[in-house]
Amino acid sequence: MTNTAYPFAQRDILNYVDGAFVAGDVHFDNVNPVTGAVAARVSQADQALVDRAVAAGRRALKGPWGKMSQAERCKLLVRVAEGIEARFDDFAAAEIADTGKSLHQARTIDIPRGAANFRAFAAMAEARAMPSFRTDLPDGRSAINYAVARPLGVVAIISPWNLPLLLMTWKVAPALACGNVVVVKPSEETPSTATLLAEVMDAAGVPPGVFNLVHGFGAASTGEWLTANPDIDAITFTGESATGGAIMRVAAAGVKPVSFELGGKNAALVFADCDFDEAIAGTVRSVFSNCGQVCLCTERIYVERPIFERFVKALAERAEALTIGDPWSGADMGPLISRGHRDKVLGYYDLAREEGATVVTGGGVPSFDSALDQGAFVQPTILTGLGHDARCVREEIFGPVCHIAPFDTEAEAIELANDSDYGLAAAIWTRDVGRAHRVAGQMETGIVWVNEWFLRDLRTPFGGMKLSGIGREGGEASLSFYSEPTNICVKL
Repeated sequence: MTNTAYPFAQRDILNYVDGAFVAGDVHFDNVNPVTGAVAARVSQADQALVDRAVAAGRRALKGPWGKMSQAERCKLLVRVAEGIEARFDDFAAAEIADTGKSLHQARTIDIPRGAANFRAFAAMAEARAMPSFRTDLPDGRSAINYAVARPLGVVAIISPWNLPLLLMTWKVAPALACGNVVVVKPSEETPSTATLLAEVMDAAGVPPGVFNLVHGFGAASTGEWLTANPDIDAITFTGESATGGAIMRVAAAGVKPVSFELGGKNAALVFADCDFDEAIAGTVRSVFSNCGQVCLCTERIYVERPIFERFVKALAERAEALTIGDPWSGADMGPLISRGHRDKVLGYYDLAREEGATVVTGGGVPSFDSALDQGAFVQPTILTGLGHDARCVREEIFGPVCHIAPFDTEAEAIELANDSDYGLAAAIWTRDVGRAHRVAGQMETGIVWVNEWFLRDLRTPFGGMKLSGIGREGGEASLSFYSEPTNICVKL
């Protein structure tokens, strides 16, 4: 049965501006992808409300928030983390209702990481040291030079639908820790946990205007009005590469800092000397986690020829063993985010066949003989036999699908992995320590995992190359992006 304990059921999801929840004149439906049923109504922010949110942020910078010490700000962020933890079940239920992701993932990754982001960046910001130097000149003059970190100002945060709370707080937490104020626009597909976070912010005593939330769509709507507002000082965005390009063009007019984490067509290199069972288990996760809807997921797998057939057979067996269904039932894999996205993924399944692929397993839609048939489910799918220039090998699909191809030499594997318009992540499976370091150092990606996938340390830089993004966030990289250093020189 589908769980009905959804915090927003039977009521509107509102915007949050200047410390108050605000309804708009226009609403849109929030659809549960498990059954296709409407879960709630979302209040859409018009341009006037977006402008109000930005203005509220500007006032907050000059108010109590701007006068808070670093320690006071960080203590407040810890209270936000505690607020998320206190409402853990509400956040999990909202995340599942919006995305259909598995109960296990929501409870072990999405919600814990949402809270952890606030704790981690509060601690990093409070412990941050800025450089200082004594300068002694030949003429006898001396000075102390030291740097202070100043907030950028009003930061626009546009977050995606695949990991809604995790990726939103990944940006909100360091932005606030550095003293900025934020206007958040979550995906129209997943508005719920952002609204719950607004409730937590309100209860924690975050001053009005520091955290603002506006709901709506992208082009010619809330997202465009937000990024084009002249009083926005910086923009951070996670989503499709084409959308990132559009935002970049808008930001260029005001020469505003941008941080983009965009698409990926990530490769895994599986060498014959790998721990076979670990490589299979890790690749099952990297291909099918969250129904393949993670920017870090693996869509291209290159396997050394001596183990190629064995690997394909073993991965297919594991894919076929995955349970698909209602996330509250304990299923391994839920639906895609929407029926519209399902149509896109199924279109790629059809294209793969047209391009000559062998569909090893999957390639269609599961049948339930229940309300789940109205959901956005697809089968986990494994393809082989395509050429390197096939569209299904070159273009990001963002579903539970991978293409597996053989290779013969280490150099060939590196060339195949790097021959992509994207450069976000790679995974390498080998027992040879020398090869691990050698190959990892040649990957044209922002992240490389060796004998692992999706193991993250919040202190490390995160981001991609090529069409996968601009800039890095995480640890000091986040603190550097969300603050502006000013050097102060004092003559002694």
